[in-house]
Amino acid sequence: MEGHRRRLIEISDAIWGFAELGFVEFKSSELLASELEAHGFRVEREVAGIPTAFVATWGEGKPVIGVMGEYDALPGISQKAVSHKEPVVDGAPGHGCGHNIHGTSGMGGALAAKVAMEEAGIPGTIRFYGCPAEEMLSGKVWMVREGVFEGVDAVLSHHPSHFNYASLSSSNANNAAKFHFYGKESHAAGSPEQGRSALDAVELMNVGVNYLREHVIDKARIHYVTEEGGGQPNVVPGYARSWYLIRAPERDQLDRIYDRIIKIAKGAEMMTETRLEVEFVKGIYNKVPSRTLSELVTANMREIGTPEYTAEELEFAREIASSYSDDAKINSLRKSKRPDWKDLVDVDLDGTIPDAWNEGEVGAGSTDVSDVSWHAPTMEFNTSAFAIGTPGHSWQNVAFSGMSIGHKSLMFAAKVIAASALDLLTQPEALKAAQSELKERLGGRKYVTPVPQDAKPPLDQWTEKT
Repeated sequence: MEGHRRRLIEISDAIWGFAELGFVEFKSSELLASELEAHGFRVEREVAGIPTAFVATWGEGKPVIGVMGEYDALPGISQKAVSHKEPVVDGAPGHGCGHNIHGTSGMGGALAAKVAMEEAGIPGTIRFYGCPAEEMLSGKVWMVREGVFEGVDAVLSHHPSHFNYASLSSSNANNAAKFHFYGKESHAAGSPEQGRSALDAVELMNVGVNYLREHVIDKARIHYVTEEGGGQPNVVPGYARSWYLIRAPERDQLDRIYDRIIKIAKGAEMMTETRLEVEFVKGIYNKVPSRTLSELVTANMREIGTPEYTAEELEFAREIASSYSDDAKINSLRKSKRPDWKDLVDVDLDGTIPDAWNEGEVGAGSTDVSDVSWHAPTMEFNTSAFAIGTPGHSWQNVAFSGMSIGHKSLMFAAKVIAASALDLLTQPEALKAAQSELKERLGGRKYVTPVPQDAKPPLDQWTEKT
């Protein structure tokens, strides 16, 4: 791995520079796929009908160990790799979730595991999954629906974070949908009675949903934006559109809330005499954790050891930390519920490797890794890449992801992926334990794709914005 450090960093930095949004990561996905291909992996491109999704396979037979990598950026947070806010291009995308590191760490781990398998004659298969559009559009759920993960025995993944740990928390299931209302344009002053306002329908729906908030479970979250609301105020809007994201800890809880939101939208349609079309954007499950894989990954993290930081890197992190308040950092630590969080109040870069402390917790966010976790034991662990307290999806994270602190997180994670994959290939008892644990946690529950069979991946979501 160390012999390929320069190349891995080069790839990560290239993807950081591409900063492509979900389902249009053409350069990023091709760079990773081509690199795997050059090292002997068989690459299947455009899987699940998604141009930027791919699967790279090396070896044959059981066990099949999957490694996932993501590479989509976020809109509007372009940033140079400097410790003050300075965009590369105003309003352009940036890697505020560190997915340039994510995709490269997975690729590096898969390549290193392949080399070790060759040298030691270890049987089995390494399968790298190139996973686009994790942010908002959930590329993996479409890949799961099309059977791309069938036959895999366990799956490893990595995500940049504030901490070095293999989480045991779950995550929120969610649905995203767009509500298109079609009315009738008319002069807003001269002939308002002839108009039917699509914007009124959007606003009435929003009011109804906001009253619903009192009658949903505490852990549910409902977010929305109005994407289109009309052209100018003297014309009754003939078309308007809102985009909703609904979250809940369990899939069945989410389904009930979503059904009520659909009823509210239909009520707004009736009140305004407009026409409603519901566009289902995506849906994902809650994550199923794995203690077996958490302990295996944690052991490898400790054997490898966390990176050491230079004085310049520590100063960079300190300068970034000065961009948000001490209260924000303390609140972030407190929300983590980490038992020793008070010891980290004056620390910028975490160099410890704690046991996972969050069994039974449900993270506020959501991820399409969850849908994979219902099909095979799955572990997406974290390595420290950002200063503690750094807000997620921020310019600060973009800066970290493009410089040496992010590079060290990448190398550490890639080594952990390789070592953990080799353990699963050579320790059948560990793999069997992980699979038995998954069966027990599911308790007979079956995965049913949340995506309608006639729905297609929203490949054009960002086309006009890139």
